[in-house]
Amino acid sequence: MLTAVPAEPDLPPQPPAADGPQPLEACVLMLLAHHQRAMSLAALRATVSRPEQAWGEEDFIDALESQGLRTKRGRSAQPPKPAPHEPLALLGPDGQACLLLARPEPGRYELMVPGSERPRVVDEDELRTRYDGRWVVVRPPSRLSQMVQGMARGRRGHWFWGPVGMAKPLYARAALAATLTNLFALATSIFSMIVYDRIIPNSAIASLYALLIGVSIVFASDFVIRSLRAYFLDVAGSRADLEIADAVFDQVIDLDMRARRGPSGSLASILKEFETIRDFFTSATLTTLIDIPFALLFIVVLYWIGGPMAWVPIIAWPLMIGAGLLLQPTMKRQSQLSHEDSQHKQGVLVETLNGLESIKALGAGAVMRRRWQEAVAHQARIGLQSRLLTTLAANWSNLVFMVSQVAVVTVGVFLAIEGKIGSGAVVAGSILCGRAIQPLAQLAQLLGRLNQSLASYDALSRIMALPREHPAGQERLAHDRLRGSIELRDVSFSYPGQTLPILEKVSLRIEPGERVAVIGRVGSGKTTLVKMLLGLYQPSSGAVMVGGSDVRQIDPADLRRNVGSVLQDVWLMSGTLRQNIALGADRPTDAQILAASELAGVHEFAVLHPDGYQLRLGEGGEGLSGGQRQAVGLARALIGDPPILLFDEPTSAMDPTAERLLLQRLKAAVQGKTLVLVTHKPSMLDLVDRVIVLDRGRIIAQGPKEQVMRNAAQPAKEAAR
Repeated sequence: MLTAVPAEPDLPPQPPAADGPQPLEACVLMLLAHHQRAMSLAALRATVSRPEQAWGEEDFIDALESQGLRTKRGRSAQPPKPAPHEPLALLGPDGQACLLLARPEPGRYELMVPGSERPRVVDEDELRTRYDGRWVVVRPPSRLSQMVQGMARGRRGHWFWGPVGMAKPLYARAALAATLTNLFALATSIFSMIVYDRIIPNSAIASLYALLIGVSIVFASDFVIRSLRAYFLDVAGSRADLEIADAVFDQVIDLDMRARRGPSGSLASILKEFETIRDFFTSATLTTLIDIPFALLFIVVLYWIGGPMAWVPIIAWPLMIGAGLLLQPTMKRQSQLSHEDSQHKQGVLVETLNGLESIKALGAGAVMRRRWQEAVAHQARIGLQSRLLTTLAANWSNLVFMVSQVAVVTVGVFLAIEGKIGSGAVVAGSILCGRAIQPLAQLAQLLGRLNQSLASYDALSRIMALPREHPAGQERLAHDRLRGSIELRDVSFSYPGQTLPILEKVSLRIEPGERVAVIGRVGSGKTTLVKMLLGLYQPSSGAVMVGGSDVRQIDPADLRRNVGSVLQDVWLMSGTLRQNIALGADRPTDAQILAASELAGVHEFAVLHPDGYQLRLGEGGEGLSGGQRQAVGLARALIGDPPILLFDEPTSAMDPTAERLLLQRLKAAVQGKTLVLVTHKPSMLDLVDRVIVLDRGRIIAQGPKEQVMRNAAQPAKEAAR
């Protein structure tokens, strides 16, 4: 343990670090390979991160389902016989796991044990040491039609309809409950009709008591069933919410950087829209959709009781629906505008919060306030128009509803005078008419929510359709350890939406263990080069080779496990100092964290704080200076002992003393590693042997450090003369 700091109380003890996979991880890798979805251990751990503890059963299931496989788990004293070509995962105590391939004969089991190259046949006694009664059946995903294969995918098929489809049994139960509640709704009208037509004229008090008992039972049943319906809808929405949110966040994490456009606030606003869709599928408006078909039942019963009285709701229906359909195009357009305005407003807010210190320092608050006021004012204007339309539709529906109530009573009076129906039928007809029209009276509100949900769905669909770093169906060979060579072959690159190339026909080669500096004026393409070596961007033309392989053939997780990088802007998350150093590393031990921290200079300020490595940082590393943030970034890059190091201005915020001490420590640490250093500081060139000069996206000079720097100084001397 780190002796300089107290143990972290809110985390369980760490398992010892191991280079190889744990049994559960090994089983996942074997199952993925069996189903033609092979991946490396680094890529797997990048999918399911448990940096502080060993895997459990839920992590095992999560890892398999994240790759599109279907799972079914169960418990039994004896494992079931596996289907042909479908290994059965057997889980055991203390995180043990193995695969059951077949049962060649009673009492004999053919197992594939993690760490072994060939299957082995064991008896029941040995099986019990590896199996505690839990098993998982793993099946490949269902075959999709050509039309569906190109759609945005999640773990359950389509990113949205897949999770919703999982809840079909719950929605079916909710529909059944709605059927019963609508049947029970007939009880009030029938009760009123019998009381007026039979009980009162005959003073049948005993019959009244019997009716009251029956109606009470119906009302109690209606209460229970309505509560169950709401529960089913909430559970279905909650399950879909988890799956959809997971699919959306997976898309964001795996998003190809070329596809990301617009401010972060707008993107965050769009991603938050799945809550609107979820609310639609779990709110009372969904029950309205279920109740509308049953309105026909009330009209049929109304016709049976009052004959011509049924024409009143029949005429009221098109009046209500027609008004909603006439306003629908305008309401849809307003919902889309409101959705876009919400994104813009969120973008201004997030941009202001992220740059609050700079805004205050520059006295630019008035500028940002003006942008905020314009965004809010425009959204308020669109919102007002949208609410006016919704209110107009709702008021019209309410007017039709009230007129229908009066009309059905009026028709009933004439029928009662003619002796065709009794007074009880008039009361019952009024109740049934209200029941038949009520779902349609709520249609205006439903259409407003529907338009908002459709706008949210369209926005999310565009995000989910963006290209990813791991395209569906694409497999890459595992690269657990890359050689340190780097090569660019005629690489050109332009950022999306820009015409001028940032890099143009760049070719270079860096041998394993070679230390190279990339220098040049601002905007010459140095940072872009670093990002391409990390696989964050792909070349527009040419090839970027790392370890002898094109980066497009290397899983991004494998690439970044082999490359320790410090970018210009060091990003820190809210959490402890230790958590920030270990971020992204593969289960580092305290000794590894301490060694990297001492090398990067983090230990110097960590030991001076009472909380040490448990110092809690705010969002973005609030609480640390710029130089300290860079020291944390350097510790991250060094902690995994990667063969390649990419440093982009790693000491730009450090004072000269801290930089000098860091250089002394790094000189020994980078020996034998491939180093690419982007810097404007001549002092940092002590780490390298070769210098590459970029200007306007082209290499204008490269060679030994002394030669390049001497040639670069020559024009300056001549100009001074």
